[in-house]
Amino acid sequence: MSVSEDKINEVTRRAQENANLIWNAANSLFGAYGPHEYGLVILPMCVIKRFHDCLETKKEGHEKTRREEVEEAYEQYKDFGPMAAEFLKEAAGYQFYNTSKYNFDLLIAEPENIAENFLVYVNGFSDNVKDILSRMGFYGQIDRMNEAKVLYQIVSDFNAKNMDMSKYSSVDMGYIFENLVQRFSESFDQEAGAHFTSRDIIYLMCDLLVTNYDLDMDDDGMHCTVYDMTMGTSQMLTCMEERLKQLDAKANVTTFGQEINPFTMGIAMADTIIHGGDPDNMKFGDTLSEDQFTGFEFDFVISNPPFGIDWKREAPVVEMEYKKGEAGRFAPGDGGSQRASTRICRISEQQTVRRAPKRDPQTGKGESRHAEAQS
Repeated sequence: MSVSEDKINEVTRRAQENANLIWNAANSLFGAYGPHEYGLVILPMCVIKRFHDCLETKKEGHEKTRREEVEEAYEQYKDFGPMAAEFLKEAAGYQFYNTSKYNFDLLIAEPENIAENFLVYVNGFSDNVKDILSRMGFYGQIDRMNEAKVLYQIVSDFNAKNMDMSKYSSVDMGYIFENLVQRFSESFDQEAGAHFTSRDIIYLMCDLLVTNYDLDMDDDGMHCTVYDMTMGTSQMLTCMEERLKQLDAKANVTTFGQEINPFTMGIAMADTIIHGGDPDNMKFGDTLSEDQFTGFEFDFVISNPPFGIDWKREAPVVEMEYKKGEAGRFAPGDGGSQRASTRICRISEQQTVRRAPKRDPQTGKGESRHAEAQS
């Protein structure tokens, strides 16, 4: 077995164990929620807990936690209006923060006030985090859990000492989230492939993209862009960035993605925010009918479109683009746009218009590539 295979197997095993630990919290929802609804609570709580655990760490050489430093900064800058956000991000050392006085330990110390205090805690997050939770529909779940008398237990379950998500790497979290999303989807009797791509397949696609690729580099390292038009939890983007930085440790890789599922979109944005990326590069919407990257071109395009889904819902927009001819996103070509019947064919066509032109027409240096998983 190769070193890469050993790594993939170890990460998979570790993620499976951690996902099982997290999913066990769903036992506390039994009765109040149907099994097919567990993900409505478990997935957003994972996002919250990851932000929470990151803020409970300390910056190197600092005695106070990031949360405590934000609390002090908030008292100093709370009257600065919108300008305060940048000071609070600096105090946190992240692109997010929480200004409430609570953490999970303090929340479960007051069981009689759990609903009120938990809402104060959630609302204490920066706007980018609240936007994620709002898109996931989590605020309604707080009321529902409180009415069903399970909110305190869920917060307690996620406060387990062996559930410190600050110790999970981005790759670990990607596996965990996709494992949970897969279980959530299967409870709805959805196709797992619509949300989950095996990591060995992703790494193979990344390797194919970079093999014999003439890197466009300068003294600051290579500069390139990567796009996934059906990004799910953004793990293809994460793995592609990882591979490029293995080739060039100084690589400047900018990732872009679009996703239609609010839960996987939230997970992708959370990972981007935690790792200092630009969440504005992650767009919500249907890639076919609500293209959020009109006019953009990318060095690498990588995706795993959902299988076997027709495009009737998006037909008016697709046909309108088709009528534009070569100027549209679905160029006529050999007539494929009219004959093809599945969403994956539409997305395959769209891949071709996302490829950046060669930077050097003589040598081909810097030409773009794309990879797509199909089944």
